[in-house]
Amino acid sequence: MSETVKYLLDETHIPKYWYNLAADLPAAAPPVLHPGTMQPVGPDDLAPLFPMELIMQEVATEREIPIPEPVREVYRQWRPSPLFRARRLEKVLQTPAKIYYKYEGVSPAGSHKPNTAVPQAFYNKQAGVKRLVTETGAGQWGSSLAFAGALFGLEVKVFMVRVSYNQKPYRRALMETYGASCTPSPSNETQAGKAILAQRAEHPGSLGIAISEAVEIAAQRDDTKYALGSVLNHVLLHQTVVGQEAMAQMDMAGDYPDVIVGCTGGGSNFAGIVFPFLGAQLRGGKKVRIVAVEPAACPSLTRGQYAYDFGDTAHLTPLTKMHTLGSTFTPPGFHAGGLRYHGMAPLVSHIKQLGLIEAVAYHQTTCFDAGVMFARAEGILPAPEANHAVKGAIDEALKCKAEGKSRTILFNLCGHGHFDMQAYIDYFGGKLQDLEYDEAELAMALAGLPSVKAA
Repeated sequence: MSETVKYLLDETHIPKYWYNLAADLPAAAPPVLHPGTMQPVGPDDLAPLFPMELIMQEVATEREIPIPEPVREVYRQWRPSPLFRARRLEKVLQTPAKIYYKYEGVSPAGSHKPNTAVPQAFYNKQAGVKRLVTETGAGQWGSSLAFAGALFGLEVKVFMVRVSYNQKPYRRALMETYGASCTPSPSNETQAGKAILAQRAEHPGSLGIAISEAVEIAAQRDDTKYALGSVLNHVLLHQTVVGQEAMAQMDMAGDYPDVIVGCTGGGSNFAGIVFPFLGAQLRGGKKVRIVAVEPAACPSLTRGQYAYDFGDTAHLTPLTKMHTLGSTFTPPGFHAGGLRYHGMAPLVSHIKQLGLIEAVAYHQTTCFDAGVMFARAEGILPAPEANHAVKGAIDEALKCKAEGKSRTILFNLCGHGHFDMQAYIDYFGGKLQDLEYDEAELAMALAGLPSVKAA
C-alpha cells in the first residue's frame, strides 16, 4: 500500500444540501446595512446585483439548503474530492501527529472556487440573466466563473487585479479559453477605475477596486448581474460541500480532527472546510481547535478592526461588519493574490469575535518553504494561497513533536499551483520578498471607516 492513503467517496456521497452555520450560532451575526439609511438591507436592495434565489440564501436561517440537481450533476465531474493522509509529510517532520488534507485542486479550474461558481451561474441562468461580471485576484475565481458561465451559456466579464494580471498570464488564458473576457483593474472602462488611475497611473490594483468596477458595470444593464467568489454568506454556504465530504471521509478513516487549519483571504475555502465541523461542535459534538492562517502583508483577522465597512473601494456596496483593514487599503503585490482582500467574510469575522476560531499571520517566504516541503513529500504543488494552510498545518504538527503528543490535523488544500510557476521561479531564484504593508496607509484607511452606531 502507498504511504499516502487516499479516502475516496463515490458520487452517492455528494452532499444533497449546503450547510448553513447561521442555524447553529449562539448569537446572530450583525445585519448588513444600507450605506444611505444605515438600516438593514432588504431583498429589494440587493436585487440589482443578485438573483432572488441567492439573496434568499444570503439571509437564510435554516440549517440545510437543498442543492439543485443540475448543480449536483456538474459537481459529479470532480466531486467528491479526495481526502489524503499525508504519511510522507508526517515522516519528513518526524511528528507523532496525523495530518490529513482535503484536496480541491481536482476541479476543472484547479481550486475550490467552482463549488460556488456553478450554483451562482445556475441561479442566474434560471433568472434570465445573460451576462455575469466579477472581479478576481489570483484568477482562481475568475477562471471558475468563466468555466461555470460556459456550462450555462452566460457571458462572463472579469476585472482582474492588475498586479495578478501581470503575474499570472496563464490564469488569464484559462478564462479566455472558457470564453470570458479579462480586463486588468483598475481600468479606463469604469468611472471607479478612471478615478483611481487619475490619482496613480500605475496603480497595482486591489480586490476592493476590482469589485467597484464589476459592481458599476453590473448596475448599468438589466441583463447583467454581479457574482462574488468569497466573503458573502451564500458563497460560504456553497463551499460547505467540502467540509461535509471531509466529515464522511474522516469517518471512513476512523478518525476525527483535533485541529482544523485553513488559509483565509475572503474566507470561502476556510468556511467550506470549517463550518460543518464547527456546526457539529455547536450542536454538542467534539470540540476542535480551528486556526485561520492569513498573509502578514494583508492581515485582516490579526491586525484589522472589527467594524462596519464597505466591501469595495468606491463605496458602491452595502456595509458589512467584518474584520477590515479599511476599504481604501491597498496591500503589497505578494504572490497569494487570492488573499489580498481588505476585509474578512462577516460570518468568519463573527465566529472570530465569539472566540470560536484562532488566527495567525505568516510572511510569504516561510509559506513557500512549507509548500515546497509539502510538494517534495506529497507530490502536489500547492497554490501560493494554499501554502498558508500548509504552513499552519506543519507548525501544528511540529508543536505535537515538541510536546510529544499525537493530534489529528486536517487542512484544506484549496488549489494547485500549476498556474503559479513564476512565483516558484522567483522563490528558487531568491527573488521572493517578504513584503510589508504601509503602516501609514493602513492608519489612514482605518481612520476612514464609516461612522456607524454600535450594532
